[in-house]
Amino acid sequence: MKLEISNLSKTYANGVRASKDINLTVHKGMFGLLGQNGAGKSTLMRTIATLQDADSGSIHFNDIDVLKQPQELRKVLGYLPQEFGVYPNVTAEELLLHIADMRGITKRAERKERVAALLQKVNLYDVRKKRLDSYSGGMKQRFGIAQALLASPQLIIVDEPTAGLDPMERNRFYNLLSELGEDAVVLLSTHIVEDVSTLCNDMAIIGEGEVLLTGKPHEIQRSLAGNVWEKQIEKAAFEKHRQSYAVISNRFHLGKMLITVIADTAPDAEFYAKQPTLEDAYFNLLFHQKNARV
Repeated sequence: MKLEISNLSKTYANGVRASKDINLTVHKGMFGLLGQNGAGKSTLMRTIATLQDADSGSIHFNDIDVLKQPQELRKVLGYLPQEFGVYPNVTAEELLLHIADMRGITKRAERKERVAALLQKVNLYDVRKKRLDSYSGGMKQRFGIAQALLASPQLIIVDEPTAGLDPMERNRFYNLLSELGEDAVVLLSTHIVEDVSTLCNDMAIIGEGEVLLTGKPHEIQRSLAGNVWEKQIEKAAFEKHRQSYAVISNRFHLGKMLITVIADTAPDAEFYAKQPTLEDAYFNLLFHQKNARV
């Protein structure tokens, strides 16, 4: 299984270039697409999912030319969009049975068996008779995965699936997504670094509609080894440090500000070495992208 995206571009009517000559190759397993809100992730997801056309370029999934054969792609596609709406006054079981019928599972016994198995898979079987408006955010996301899996898809696209979930629901969702990646190409779009570092073997970082970096998460973070430094400062001293050093991030700890800096050697004696994380690599890339525009 392989998804190939070549020189893909998309400009909206208002002049916004949401995708700029994107090239990606995605194999079976979990692939993370990491970027800030507005980076162009959802545009790319919608284009791959055949919900909008591209201006130029190509997308192939195995032997399917996605832009020319959208109906063929839809037969093997499972899609959970960022905004997933449900009918509030029906039960999870009722809606899944209806969607299964629409997806071509016409035999009643097969439809019921398939829906029951999926509800078990996403841990919603015991609440299958409850109305969807009574579900928590995490339960609705798990229902969304269930509907995306109805046709046993080979390509699964999930767009910002863990945004707004509490830690327990996020862990449940991580476990579910990890299982899906064993049998399909799973494309995970997110602005949450932890989603990618926890789930994905391969990833790309996207910004302003462009692919900025691709690779394996552990290799990307390891590339900064020996160049990440941290220091505790007073908040009032932040601007001075920001002007003097390559400060890629800052956070508060016990009432003090901690800054993270990229440098070949310790900028001064009060800095100490920090083990690089994927978040450091991500912030470093965004820092350089921002400064390149100045």
